[in-house]
Amino acid sequence: MLGDGINDAPALANADVGIAMGEGTDVAIETADVILMKNDLSKLAFVVKLSKRLHRITWQNIIFSLCVIFLLILSNFFQLINLPFGVIGHEGSTILVILNGLRLLR
Repeated sequence: MLGDGINDAPALANADVGIAMGEGTDVAIETADVILMKNDLSKLAFVVKLSKRLHRITWQNIIFSLCVIFLLILSNFFQLINLPFGVIGHEGSTILVILNGLRLLR
């Protein structure tokens, strides 16, 4: 639901996702889940595209970090690497996850 007035507040509250315009009434802004600060509806398409990218990158980061941790646990269990190298590998993978998340800023 998209609205900006007092009469839109109940519909915004009942909607799955309530979107209020930035110059709308305070009641509509308080009730909404998402607030468009400028009265530009074209930003809504950008937000949907960005949220899809965020979802994809988040799952990439989760799967990558779990795989790295699993490999480090196995390699430490079989004594293929010692603990300091395991810590370096874990911290290196953390930096890669952060850099992957920074792709959203493009």
